[in-house]
Amino acid sequence: MLIMADNYKMKNFFCMPALILALLFIYPGYSAAAETAPRPTPAILEDIANLLSVFNYDDAVALFDTIDPADAASSQIRLLKASVLNSAGKTQEARAIAEDITAKEPDNLDALFVMSAIEGASGRQKEQRAVLEKIISIDSGNIDALTQLGNLNLQTRAISSASDNYDKILEIDPENLDALLGKATIYRLNRDPQNAEAMLNKAVMAHPNEAAPYHERARLYKGAGFAVQALADLDKAKDLDDQDYWIAMDRADTLLFLNRKPQALEEYERAEALNPDDYLAYAYTAGIKDDLGDYDGAEKDYDTLSRLKPDYYFAFEGVGIHKMRRGLWAQARDAFAETYRQAPNDYYYALLAAVCWMRSDTIAAPRQFLNQAMTKVKRDTIEYYMLRLYYDLSGRVYNGENDMLARVDRETDNDTKARMLFYLAQYYDIRGNQNLANKFFMQFRDMGRQSLPEWRLNEWICTDRGLIAF
Repeated sequence: MLIMADNYKMKNFFCMPALILALLFIYPGYSAAAETAPRPTPAILEDIANLLSVFNYDDAVALFDTIDPADAASSQIRLLKASVLNSAGKTQEARAIAEDITAKEPDNLDALFVMSAIEGASGRQKEQRAVLEKIISIDSGNIDALTQLGNLNLQTRAISSASDNYDKILEIDPENLDALLGKATIYRLNRDPQNAEAMLNKAVMAHPNEAAPYHERARLYKGAGFAVQALADLDKAKDLDDQDYWIAMDRADTLLFLNRKPQALEEYERAEALNPDDYLAYAYTAGIKDDLGDYDGAEKDYDTLSRLKPDYYFAFEGVGIHKMRRGLWAQARDAFAETYRQAPNDYYYALLAAVCWMRSDTIAAPRQFLNQAMTKVKRDTIEYYMLRLYYDLSGRVYNGENDMLARVDRETDNDTKARMLFYLAQYYDIRGNQNLANKFFMQFRDMGRQSLPEWRLNEWICTDRGLIAF
């Protein structure tokens, strides 16, 4: 067996330093002062542990080739190598080693745990479940296997089976943290918040120095509308683990729910520092900075968001609005064109792209683009006629203005009418008729449609031009 110490448990085969500590029981007698070529196996294992601590899997794998062949042939070292290969994403190589060992040693629990980890990394949930069930058939009280099986069943929404797994754990260890949290989740999914809270209270009492039970209880409280209580638990969770990204995100969400925007912004930015490659926090910081008037900061976060989440078209909308604010017409055009590509039913993105296109290039530049946009809008709608007005403008044909003005005047939907006023204003501004443009910019503002993306653009224009609201 790989595990030599009685109290050592193979809880997680991705915890490589723990595996290596277990192996050092098998290969004693190492002293750094006694190193000679070839290097002793314990020294190499320590080097592997150091590489794994910084997630350098490739170099860690390479070191296995330097281990004494007699040691390297042991099941224990081969299983460690399989685990490292699996973590490095080399699942086929890892599988070959693990399957060879399990074929020769079918009851080797350590090999079966490695096999479970490989199946999990490969997304083969059915096969992973079978491996874990085999471990339990060999050792019915194996808490690690029961925990992993419970979590897998919960993940695949086999709720009843997951509940049975956690119950078995709690019969053996009534204060087991994973089982308490798992049962709490099941109660929450079954819309039984009282029992969920009872389980989480028990977890907090049994594990007061662990962040997870406070974090999960906070999620329960927030979901039930008790934001103040949730924040208290999240404060405690943060004190216990200030490096957890999701604790930071949930705490920021709760602060935002309580309308404490500056504090929420600070916490979202802390989350960004913890995980700068996750897009979610930037979606919030960009919006909050917009609300607080930090437009340069908002623009920067929208830029980052569009890079991290290129299929999130609201990010490109934000980029376009702020590039337009600064008169960066070509960049704004590209952003709105991408937004329109992802949201082709929202005609106004095509109009915003056309406005920026005409200002960055020649008026005729977006003519083909507008022609394509017109094919996606029903004829005899006001949206079609506005696109047609811009199409005619790009050809310097001015014969649809009076008809458009009449259509806008008759429009009864306030959002649509407000938008038409904004694009009429832009139309006349591009033509050089600033008096008419200002008239329609002010009429748009008077309609108070603040939820429209054009609203902010209109406000900036009115401010820059000194247009006074009455």
